[in-house]
Amino acid sequence: MNAWSAAENADFRGPLDVTRAATAVLDAQDRIIGWSPEAQRLLGYGPEEIIGSPLETLVPAGSAQDPHLPETSPSGSRAYTLRHRDGRMLRMAVTTCPLIEVSGATGVPPARVLVAAELAEHRMWESRQAMLRGLATQSPVGLGIYDTELRLTWANSAYTREIGLPVEEFLGARADELYPDGEFMTEGYPRTLEAVMQQVLVTGEPVLDLHFVGQKPAEPGADHVWSCSYYRLQDAHGQVLGVCEDAFDISGRYQAQRRLNLLVEAGARIGTTLDMAVTAREVSEVAVPDFASMVIVDLVRSVLDGGEPETVDGALPRLVRVATRSADHTADGPVRGPHRVDYPPGSLQYRSLSSGGMVREEGTMVVPLRAGGALLGLVTFLRAGSSVFDKEEIELADELVIRTAVCLDNARRYTREHTAALTLQRHLLPQHLPGQSAVDLAYRYLPSDDRAGVGGDWFDVIGLSGTRVGLVVGDVVGHGLQAAATMGRLRTTVRALARLDLSPDELLSRLDDLVGQTAEEQAATVGPDAGPDDVATGVTCLYAVYDPVSRRCTMARAGHLPPAVVDTESGLYFPDLPAGPPLGLGGLPFESLEIELPVGSLLALFTNGLVEGPDRDVDEGLAILGRVLSDHRRPLDELCIHTLAELLPDGPAVDDSALLLVRTRELDARQVAAWELPAEPAAAGRARELATGQLREWGLEELSYVTELVVSELVTNAVRHAAGPLHLRLLRDRTLLTEVSDTGHTSPHLRHSASDDEGGRGLFIVAQLVQRWGTRYTPYGKTIWTEQSFPPHYPGAPRPAG
Repeated sequence: MNAWSAAENADFRGPLDVTRAATAVLDAQDRIIGWSPEAQRLLGYGPEEIIGSPLETLVPAGSAQDPHLPETSPSGSRAYTLRHRDGRMLRMAVTTCPLIEVSGATGVPPARVLVAAELAEHRMWESRQAMLRGLATQSPVGLGIYDTELRLTWANSAYTREIGLPVEEFLGARADELYPDGEFMTEGYPRTLEAVMQQVLVTGEPVLDLHFVGQKPAEPGADHVWSCSYYRLQDAHGQVLGVCEDAFDISGRYQAQRRLNLLVEAGARIGTTLDMAVTAREVSEVAVPDFASMVIVDLVRSVLDGGEPETVDGALPRLVRVATRSADHTADGPVRGPHRVDYPPGSLQYRSLSSGGMVREEGTMVVPLRAGGALLGLVTFLRAGSSVFDKEEIELADELVIRTAVCLDNARRYTREHTAALTLQRHLLPQHLPGQSAVDLAYRYLPSDDRAGVGGDWFDVIGLSGTRVGLVVGDVVGHGLQAAATMGRLRTTVRALARLDLSPDELLSRLDDLVGQTAEEQAATVGPDAGPDDVATGVTCLYAVYDPVSRRCTMARAGHLPPAVVDTESGLYFPDLPAGPPLGLGGLPFESLEIELPVGSLLALFTNGLVEGPDRDVDEGLAILGRVLSDHRRPLDELCIHTLAELLPDGPAVDDSALLLVRTRELDARQVAAWELPAEPAAAGRARELATGQLREWGLEELSYVTELVVSELVTNAVRHAAGPLHLRLLRDRTLLTEVSDTGHTSPHLRHSASDDEGGRGLFIVAQLVQRWGTRYTPYGKTIWTEQSFPPHYPGAPRPAG
């Protein structure tokens, strides 16, 4: 059965309605003179049996009222016990109605009408009547009836209170006249009251719980939210009478839900990055326009820089404006970056800074940003007009600011660590690479973006003996302060090992042993003294040594990408350099590769952050790099700029990027003099003669005395302690270099001879006379070298070619 058929079959008449109740007509002596068919059905007496009988036939003497009912019910009826024809006693609701006597009438005149109905049915009907009276007078739900022309014809007490006007002023008005600026927020329905009511009138389909926002006619200015339901009214024959509206003010519940939604949105949108300025903008975007018409965020200057909050005794902290947002999406003037603001004494912000607490005044509220008791800044909420913040909104603002303060404090701590790591990294990387005779060079270093943090990539150029140059590039695993510190430790170690003139494979082996030993020592440390895992394990490194005399480059790598080489004869290629394992992992030994480079060849060392990215694999990056380097005749700085523009067009990536470009040179023949000498005592004299003659040719006679002593001592030691042919070489570059090579692998040691020793003073005297000295090992023996500064007036050596 549908709703309409149920209503059609329902009997809306009351039980004591004369058209359906048991009815008896009584005369003045309470004799029954009239009897209805319903009375016959209910009590069993036929008209011929009951007409003329006294009322006591139906109502026995002493029939008691129901003790649980009042003497008279709201409908004016009383409860009696009536006798059925078969002798049963029935509890009935009875009421009487007097009749007007008609003058001149013949016969026995009727005096009153007695109407009776079953008591249980009557009680149920009275309950329904009480419900209807309650809906009209006591219900908190507003009820209004609109006719087919959508004019208000009736309203209950709650509806009248919601409108707030005398009844005579609004009865007959149309709904949109009462709420001209209101509209429905529920999606899928018309926006206006009349449109929704018209839809219900036409379709007959009720609608439930539509949310309507508007202002009360008697209280303009403040928006309210009502939950509205509508259904069509029809009479018993289906004739449409109008529409009934049920409305209940849910403004409190709606505002509570909006506050909850705002907190949920704040949790999702505030603190998405570790940038304090972005976090400040996020809280302003969340709060405007749903909570305030304007939001201003000011941070303490030291906090914005990542430092601790200022605690200057007797002075208010300096504030920096980092975010301003209003309901029309405009800031206070042109868009500006963070800038200092000063609040005058007496202002709400000044009072909040002074007291350390929240300050309110009409439509403005200033809430301090605090983390761990320290002041981070202020958030100012403003509302247009006379709108004020209620208690619940104050609590909401406090919750928003607390969440923001936590995010800002996290960002501050990150900024502090990131700044410290950048500073450490900046000081650990080479600040300036001195010029080298062996190569021209240019370099670029891009730290990773703020999301990933500081990385541990590094590069270096190390001047070596014999005008050679060491080229280094490495990549530490991970990011942060520890990665930067590890990078500095490894860079220093590589420089120290390079000064020992180790071959590239030997240097990487020594470095690998050091990293592995450190990891083992750390693994053996347990308890509170155990630090974080050593990020040096897994570091990749490439080390190359270029000799401008022989034009040969020797290189080795530990898990690193090979360099790119562009020579003037073969073009671009990546040397087939054995990879070797990353440092600290052990396993395969490191192997060196030696190649000969024509003068002017280009060598590019880089880290994987330059060629690899989220949307690009290594091979694609290497292809781009090769295409850029193919134009190798361009200045090195231009090549650096072009390389970064092609490989990192959007700036820093998630990993550090290091690029070192070198163009090789060759020492001029006028800078080098070399001789082979037999390993015999007379070689020392011949060596002195050759050396002094060459110095005379170069105009360096002032250095002849010291050079003779050096050559004599080194050649004599080689003859005495080594075998095979000897080699003497003089190099005139930025200094005068003297080298003596032999086939021995025993290095001389500097020592202090006792007063009675017959020898051992020669090398000590040499070390005192020269600027530097050292030993370099080769596959065929060793080389002892010394270095002397040129005289002040000396014009210098010819520059290397390339």
